[in-house]
Amino acid sequence: MTTTLFRGARLIDPGQGLDRIGHLLVQNGKIAALEGAIPVAPDWSVVDGTDLCLAPGLIDLRVHLREPGDEHVESLEVLAEAAAAGGVTTLAGLPGTQPRVENPALILHLRRRFESIGKARLLPWGAITHRDAETGAPKGGMCEMGLMLEAGAVGFTDAPTPLADAGVMRRAMSYARSFDALIHNHPLDPGLAGSGVATEGEIATRMGLPGMPPMAELLMVERDLRLAELTGGRLHLGPLTTAASIDAVRQAKARGLAVTADTAPAYFALNELEIGDYRTDAKISPPLRCEEDRLAVVTGLADGTIDAIASDHAPQDRDGKRLPYATAATGMVGIETLLPISLTLVQSGALTLTDLLAKLTAGPARILKRPLGSLKIGGAADLLLFDPTRAGRIDARVLRSTMRNTLFDRRPIEGRVVGCWFEGRRVFGADAT
Repeated sequence: MTTTLFRGARLIDPGQGLDRIGHLLVQNGKIAALEGAIPVAPDWSVVDGTDLCLAPGLIDLRVHLREPGDEHVESLEVLAEAAAAGGVTTLAGLPGTQPRVENPALILHLRRRFESIGKARLLPWGAITHRDAETGAPKGGMCEMGLMLEAGAVGFTDAPTPLADAGVMRRAMSYARSFDALIHNHPLDPGLAGSGVATEGEIATRMGLPGMPPMAELLMVERDLRLAELTGGRLHLGPLTTAASIDAVRQAKARGLAVTADTAPAYFALNELEIGDYRTDAKISPPLRCEEDRLAVVTGLADGTIDAIASDHAPQDRDGKRLPYATAATGMVGIETLLPISLTLVQSGALTLTDLLAKLTAGPARILKRPLGSLKIGGAADLLLFDPTRAGRIDARVLRSTMRNTLFDRRPIEGRVVGCWFEGRRVFGADAT
């Protein structure tokens, strides 16, 4: 394997408190040295990092997989290419495929398929309960968590379907605790959310859209926090989108609960005004919130209540988006825009660059309890090289995703991925193979 020297880059590793100009050496897919200066051997590949930042590859906690079942929307090969273009080297895939990820065989299949592609690492979430893949309706009891953990499941969730049954959630948390496994729930109470497609309020009323009260998020968050307190289990919530639910998590952390949380770029970069022209790319779950809630998300990121930023990458078939807003498919792509949109938090002064990268690397790694997201010597050379000041615009036409449903098309940005390396091999950039 080629030995690669990254020379003169700004090395940033939030997990180690590292932020300095230096050299980084990669040998045999591992980080071999991290120094102020490293002599260059003739047969090494040299990457000039002048005026660029070199950080651990991003870890994306929540990606909606479309294979198996909907490969025409996005195959695993396309997803891997999109991840590399976004600087994401590890992604956690949600279980809502067809068939759903409810057994160890499918966990192993997904991991091996992604390993064969070789551009990123897939950590599948296993399902908590057996459900109908198309309707989401329960059709049995709990899935076998122990066997799925042995097969490589990173945790358990029914997302994007909320787990509404409190009794089942309690049993899941209690059972998962015996394995120190992570439970994640989508923060919406389906009974209160009903058929709502937009945040309840003036805008939804004026547009004639069914409203979803923000309380639907808070009720589910509060319920799961109480169950976590009762069972002592590890709980992850996300995406958090309202001031009330963020404050509930803030208080739970102050009480010492084993709870973590994430949000997605849409909730700190956009607000509900985006739905004003019935643009169906704005239909996501939870729905876009008011400006007060958007600011609360920024505050939650800044004060540490929200531990991570996830893309919530959810490509949808074009026909599913070309419907009236109320019936259109939910979700938008996000893995390739994760870094540039997140960098707006640095440009606005809400976060330092190191603090932002912590939400995308060390933070997710701690949540998943994986030895990733770091520039530690001996660790996997999963690396992101980016220009934090390069100006441009997001162009949906050049996204690697098969479906390009994004609200960020034509949005001005500062910050671009220059290169991405997975286990020491360049998977995005000028000479990627």
